[in-house]
Amino acid sequence: MSSAIPIRRSGLGSHPLHFRLGSASISAFTLITLLSAVLLFFLFIHMAINGIASRTRTIAGHNLEATPWHPFNLHDRHLEASASLILRCSYLSCLRRSHASKISSHSSPPSACPAFFRSIHSDLEPWRRSGISRAALAEAGKRAAMRVVILGSNRLYIDLYYSCVQSRAMFTVWGLLQLLERYPGMVPDIDLVFDCMDRPAINRTEYDPTATGKPPPPLFRYCTTKEHFDIPFPDWSFWGWSEVNIKPWDEQFREIKHGSQVLPWKMKEDIAYWKGNPDVQSQIRMELLKCNDTKQWKAQIMHQDWVKESNSGFKNSKLSDQCKHRYEIYAEGFAWSVSLKYILSCGSVSLIIDPQYEDFFSRGLIASENYIPINCTSLCPSIMSAVDWGNNHPSIAEAIGIKGQRLMEDLSMDRVYDYMFHLIMEYSKLQDFKPAPPPSALEVCMNAILCLADQKQRELLEKSSSSPSTTAPCILSHVEDYNGAKDRVLEKMEQK
Repeated sequence: MSSAIPIRRSGLGSHPLHFRLGSASISAFTLITLLSAVLLFFLFIHMAINGIASRTRTIAGHNLEATPWHPFNLHDRHLEASASLILRCSYLSCLRRSHASKISSHSSPPSACPAFFRSIHSDLEPWRRSGISRAALAEAGKRAAMRVVILGSNRLYIDLYYSCVQSRAMFTVWGLLQLLERYPGMVPDIDLVFDCMDRPAINRTEYDPTATGKPPPPLFRYCTTKEHFDIPFPDWSFWGWSEVNIKPWDEQFREIKHGSQVLPWKMKEDIAYWKGNPDVQSQIRMELLKCNDTKQWKAQIMHQDWVKESNSGFKNSKLSDQCKHRYEIYAEGFAWSVSLKYILSCGSVSLIIDPQYEDFFSRGLIASENYIPINCTSLCPSIMSAVDWGNNHPSIAEAIGIKGQRLMEDLSMDRVYDYMFHLIMEYSKLQDFKPAPPPSALEVCMNAILCLADQKQRELLEKSSSSPSTTAPCILSHVEDYNGAKDRVLEKMEQK
């Protein structure tokens, strides 16, 4: 019995000890398992967030390839945004939105739109009878960088297809949002496609309605030509161009005009001047380099190195400092150039080299009234001839420069928004369907754009922000009035 007692005590005592050791083992295992599960959960969430962010297309160009019809170096965009920032800017920034309100009935009476607004009717003429269908829109989308849908005059949806060079898409969409701010409750529902690269794509020969039996694809962009159906729209630089340190249009024009008044006409250099980038696949600009001789051709042609300028803080490229010559040359680049409005703003005589492309306002230019045309087939002699003529007729030449500057002064942001409004309004009348955003589109608001913008972009965007207008849009002549005026012009031409 004495030998059995220790055994029983040992057995009895071993149960509690074994239970405690078992509990400790189970607790450690459970803790490790729990921590592993938590880590795996957060890893899964992190991967999910990164996955969604990598598939989220933004107006800054994240996860977008360059357009096949106009490739560019994607590395030039310098996009460095975290997944959380992309998701926050894309999905959370537009949750709070102010409601649109009708424009005040006590607004000042509107004025008549400038004559070049009539181009809206001619630009949309191809769809006057057929209307704009979803099928036509889909066809245009094959050459577009993005699709734009406006609903209720206060909601903007963007479906991005390709990236645009630099920050064009960001500033273009910002301009559309400012239009909604400027004319609250007035902008109609629309569904359109936009290409923010340079050259027109809808060729009149290829898409001739008489040959195809259907209207051409309606594609918006910054310029067009007489051989294309592309619909011109104000370019992004009206709200600023961060990559080359250009300010919003109203502010930039004031600076250029002030700079043009530093020297009186008689004290300005009596030669022609051009400064720009010739390395943009432009034959005209390459030919222009050959005219760089102030004695023989009366021209000074300067090469603009934007990389060098950016590194030096743009000290030598202020537009307000480039109005010291009596004559300023405009030469198209890869297509049209945004420099046209800055050159005209100088108050110098604008020497425009046979332009092939047209932007929305250049249709308002009148040769020998607010600019002098330059023949591209005899480029250098034509420039010299214009300079000699101007120096021999200084009062007339000065008047031409002033008229060009006044034309740009009249092209204030008020008029830019008016043009946008009327173009969109007339376009909306031609839609034969009810606009609706596609499933892949994201709503975009001002907060979303500011969220994605870098410091320089944000500064320009905020400077160019708009507020409700105290006047209604200018009055656009009816299409019947436009057609009547066009017929009268044609009759006069036939008589001659």
